[in-house]
Amino acid sequence: VQLQASGGGLVQSGDSLRLSCAASGGSFSSLNVGWFRQVPGKEREGVAAIAGREGKRYYAGAAKGRCVISRDKDNANHTVYLQMYRLKPEDTAVYYCATDSTGWNIVLPTLLAELYDTWGQGTLVTVSS
Repeated sequence: VQLQASGGGLVQSGDSLRLSCAASGGSFSSLNVGWFRQVPGKEREGVAAIAGREGKRYYAGAAKGRCVISRDKDNANHTVYLQMYRLKPEDTAVYYCATDSTGWNIVLPTLLAELYDTWGQGTLVTVSS
């Protein structure tokens, strides 16, 4: 399965933005999916994750409380979204989505990057003040 992240762009502080992560070459509708972000020169940060089974969600980091991860199982692309609210300049980063294609853990959402083996190419979000 390959992942395609999209939806990034230039927004103003306080705006909302929805990122999308679409799968191709397979489905990830029953797999864990995570959103991460990274600023050049800084460590990657986990933002939100959703479990494959029952859709449990987990949030972490500075964006916690200002974003919602969701999964759309009703369309052929089986897209996972990250809706972000009240964006701040410090949210500026490249956002990546990832999935664990092995499916060994589909019960608990996780933001341990090492547990994800398939990553999208990233989409840049820039928040101006």
